[in-house]
Amino acid sequence: MKTSILASLTLLALVSTAQARPHRHPAAPTVNQAEAEKTLAPLRQAATVCFADTVLSNPKATAEARAGRWYEAVGITGFLCRPEVAAMIQAHDRLYGAKTGERYFKSAYVKHLDQQLAERLQPMLLHKAVASAEPPVDKTAEDSAAGN
Repeated sequence: MKTSILASLTLLALVSTAQARPHRHPAAPTVNQAEAEKTLAPLRQAATVCFADTVLSNPKATAEARAGRWYEAVGITGFLCRPEVAAMIQAHDRLYGAKTGERYFKSAYVKHLDQQLAERLQPMLLHKAVASAEPPVDKTAEDSAAGN
């Protein structure tokens, strides 16, 4: 009997102690979405432009992009864009709290990066111009020479 009463009192003490101590989760900062977007939009743009430029400057990455494998194309040259990505992550951390920038980059940003790159690079990848030192053929000169 003494044991069950002692166990009950111990359990009550633990429960009341657990309820008395609030969890120490940092409060999420209050963020003005318009101001946050003003800050993050140019940083996202800079990172995307960097990825696009580096993909086009590397033949292997360009081949991956031509095949529609945008994630692989960025993986080849992405390390060159670390400063732009770091700036975006740090700004996100300042706005939304520590460690949110890394999650944002790996989820929301990367999720739409392939679409952004496709829109930006697809026209350049489809129109592959070939340079030639030969002057264009003048059809009228050929026709008149054939008629003589």
